[in-house]
Amino acid sequence: MTLRIADLEDDAPTLQDAAGTWLLGHTERLTFGSPYVRDGELLVDTVVHVPCKHLTMAGNGAVRGARCAVHGFEGPIPRSTQREREIPRRAGGKTRVFYRGKSRVLDLPLKRAAQRVLPVLDDNPCAGAPCRTADNTHGAACCRDLTLEIVLPKRQQRLEALLRARKSPYLCKVTRESDDSVECEVISACGYLDDDGVSCVLHDRVLPNGRLAKPSICREWPSLDDDETTHPGCRFG
Repeated sequence: MTLRIADLEDDAPTLQDAAGTWLLGHTERLTFGSPYVRDGELLVDTVVHVPCKHLTMAGNGAVRGARCAVHGFEGPIPRSTQREREIPRRAGGKTRVFYRGKSRVLDLPLKRAAQRVLPVLDDNPCAGAPCRTADNTHGAACCRDLTLEIVLPKRQQRLEALLRARKSPYLCKVTRESDDSVECEVISACGYLDDDGVSCVLHDRVLPNGRLAKPSICREWPSLDDDETTHPGCRFG
């Protein structure tokens, strides 16, 4: 499917880079192609690795098959197209981020600390929070799922039907937003999560232009509308 990263006319270059880094970082169940520009929009072709909700597994050991619970079709399990999970971090202190319109591997130094600053125990308000995603994974819930904007015209009925048939909650809440776009929620953890599963490896890192490498969407205090809710256990709820 094709995902919309940013609108080149309405979104400033810094926002485009932030949106690209944020989206392309969620690699647990998403495989991204190379971003490109079409009709004034920054897009990326993406494969989502979530099985069909009607798929049932049969057999055991080395011989396993698949069966469709709706139509009764049976056969061998297709080989997965998902590569080994691509983590944006790289060895040697370099990190892959979206910068100046492209995915790049950069050396991101730590920002210089202020000369006079009050000491704090922990500047990550989410550390230790009992939040969880819909699949009951605890910790850093906001970094483990995301809402996707899919370029999907109404005429592509087969693709929309396939999308709506994915297994919940790993892909759910499929909603048509306009004649050419659909939104859905996907559980796909961010590859910038550190080994503790909560800290962000981009925190306090600086891009070559002096701006923070951590996307603004990850740094801003959440502001919820009346009809919006936080994850269970969220400290901001």
